[in-house]
Amino acid sequence: MAVWSLWSLLLWAAPFPVAVSGAQVQGQVGGSVLLVAEHYPGFQVREAIWRSLWPSEELLATSFRGSLETLYHSRFLGRTQLYSNLSLELRPLEAGDSGNFSVLLVDTGGQTWTQTLQLKVYDAVPRPVIQVFIAVSEDAQPPNTCQAFLFCWVPNISDITYSWQQEGTVDFGTKPHGLFMDGQVLRVSLGPGDKALAYSCIVSNPVSWNSTVVNPWERCHHEAGKASYKDVLLVVVPVSLLLILAGLLSAWHWGPCSGKKKKDACVNGMALETENPLV
Repeated sequence: MAVWSLWSLLLWAAPFPVAVSGAQVQGQVGGSVLLVAEHYPGFQVREAIWRSLWPSEELLATSFRGSLETLYHSRFLGRTQLYSNLSLELRPLEAGDSGNFSVLLVDTGGQTWTQTLQLKVYDAVPRPVIQVFIAVSEDAQPPNTCQAFLFCWVPNISDITYSWQQEGTVDFGTKPHGLFMDGQVLRVSLGPGDKALAYSCIVSNPVSWNSTVVNPWERCHHEAGKASYKDVLLVVVPVSLLLILAGLLSAWHWGPCSGKKKKDACVNGMALETENPLV
C-alpha cells in the first residue's frame, strides 16, 4: 500500500506535456504574418522550438536560455525572424507557405507546452471584370425597359465572395431572386430614368478585396441601337438586291437595241423576221 501511494505521488508530481491546437492564422502573398507563442502565466520558458509540420517537417527557429537561432536550412531560410517573446514572423509570404506549424516550449522545471497553428496564405484579389448581357425584349416587358445581367469574375483566385452595391447607396438591398451563381451574376431592370445608375461588384477573400463599377444603361442603349440597325438591314438589303437584279435583267434584255442605229437594226431585223416566215 505504501509502495502504491509513493508511485501515485511520483506520477502526480511528474511534468505532463500540454498541447494546444486549432489556432488559425491568415496571411497574404507578399505580406507578413506573426505566429504568436502563447502559454499560461507563470510558465518560465527555458527553451523554444519552432517547426513546420506540413507539407514537410522542418526546423525553423530555436531559443535556448535567451539565445535565438533561425539559420536552419528550410524553405523559410532568410524569411524568418524570432523575437524575444518567442513569436515567429514569416516574410515575405509565398503561395506555398500554407500549412501547419508548431512551437514547443519547455520551462525551467522540465514541463512542456506545445501549440499548433494553421497558416493559410491567400493571393491578393485583383480587380474584377464585369460583363453585361442584355436580355431579348419581350412583349410582356414594359416599354423602354432594359433587362440586364451583370456577370462578375476574377481569374484563378480561390475562396472568393461576390457582392453587389448600387453606387450612391449604403445598402444595395438586392432581392434573392436577382442574384445567381452565389452572387456572381446580378439581374437588373432599367428604365429611361436609370441612365446614370451604376453598380459595383465587390470581390473579396479573407485578407483582401477589390471592386469594379459599371453603368449597364450604356450597354442597353448600345444594344438597342444595334437592334434597330439590324431591322433596317433586314428591309433595305432584300429590296436593294431586287432592284439590282431587275436592273440587270432590263439591261440584258434591252442592251442590244440601245442607241439610234441599234434601234433601227433591231426594227429591220424584226421586219425581216416577219417578212420571211419559216416554212
